[in-house]
Amino acid sequence: ASCVQHRLVVRDASSLQILQLYSCVDQIQYIEWSSDSLFILCAMYKRGIVQVWSLEQSEWHCKIDEGSAGLVASCWSPDGRHILNTTEFHLRITVWSLCTKSVSYIKYPKACQQGVAFTKDGRYMAVAERRDCKDFISIFVCRNWQLLRHFDTETQDLFGIEWAPNGCVLAAWDSCLEYKVLLYSLDGRLLSSYRAYEWPLGIKSIAWSPSSQFLAIGSFDEKVRILNHVTWKKITELEHPAVITSKNTIVYKEVEKSPTLDPERLSFPPTRALASSLFSTQSKYDICQVPVSLHYIKPVADKPNPKVGVGMLAFSADNCFLATKNDNIPNAVWIWDIRKLKLAVVLEQLYTIQCFQWDPCQPRLAVCTGSSRVYLWSPAGCVVVKVPGEGDFQIMSLSWHSSGDSMLLLSKDHFCVCYLEREEV
Repeated sequence: ASCVQHRLVVRDASSLQILQLYSCVDQIQYIEWSSDSLFILCAMYKRGIVQVWSLEQSEWHCKIDEGSAGLVASCWSPDGRHILNTTEFHLRITVWSLCTKSVSYIKYPKACQQGVAFTKDGRYMAVAERRDCKDFISIFVCRNWQLLRHFDTETQDLFGIEWAPNGCVLAAWDSCLEYKVLLYSLDGRLLSSYRAYEWPLGIKSIAWSPSSQFLAIGSFDEKVRILNHVTWKKITELEHPAVITSKNTIVYKEVEKSPTLDPERLSFPPTRALASSLFSTQSKYDICQVPVSLHYIKPVADKPNPKVGVGMLAFSADNCFLATKNDNIPNAVWIWDIRKLKLAVVLEQLYTIQCFQWDPCQPRLAVCTGSSRVYLWSPAGCVVVKVPGEGDFQIMSLSWHSSGDSMLLLSKDHFCVCYLEREEV
């Protein structure tokens, strides 16, 4: 699904043919599929309105108007039959039921980066709250939206919460001014707390492994710390130095070259294909011999949100690899072998890493850098994929299909779908 101003366009994922075309009351600012792909919501935050469309019954539609309370966020519940709307100033979360048309309210949600989290099985929801100048967490049963547990947290300024994939442990972490990770059980008991250091800037990113065995914590000190699920103690620290010296690490460096043209093939005026090839550059990977110096940017200390520390983390679906990005070294992706707890590969790109994401079915990483190329890594090696088409298609983000057979590539104003063969790259 995609939106153009006030129009919602639904296409077939394999052929990109238009299946449905819907018209909303105003410009669409956010869209989201329900978990079973039968409904799609369109949020218009400026108007405080959410419209819901059915893919099976074209005549059915729903309109939710928050009125004077306003709207700043909207999302589906895991069952795909309830919509959670957050009002302006985070006064409350309104839970709308599409089946019974009933309404429930959750008061005092905290305005933070990740304040609502669902378990993977969709049974429970955790909400970060702020009341009486203290942080709290409430756990609700999604079946009937009844409160299961309510407890305060030992945080100065709760920044985010996230369930382990098995739904047994909830991680809560403080803002960057206070290095603290708290781990709670489903009944609200504090299982453990972790603090790596005290005074400098603290946590920047967090990621659970798919097996729930590891919790990776990216910090402003350019390190990743991995906690284990048995004792919740640190098992290793992964550093991100500017110089790679280990002979066991493979460094792939992206290089550009202009194509060589045969003078006899030149014509005037040149054909369109020839003209585009004259000004295009080709990209490939070279394997570098260690030691290798990476492009390092010294952070500006007197400006807010400094470009420093590990800001992106992602585990592969098979638990074998962890991909990281250190914001001091913006052009590099670090791939760690979790079985050996060692650095396996570094990809150094020509431009800043915008996004990376693992294939949901196999250990294959896709990377984009704001250019018209997609970079794929697997244990078999690296490949550069040029997106065909006229003009400069700058890929700013990407998203894998759940089957791993295709990938959605997004630029500022356009999108395209990249289809891959089933064999591993």
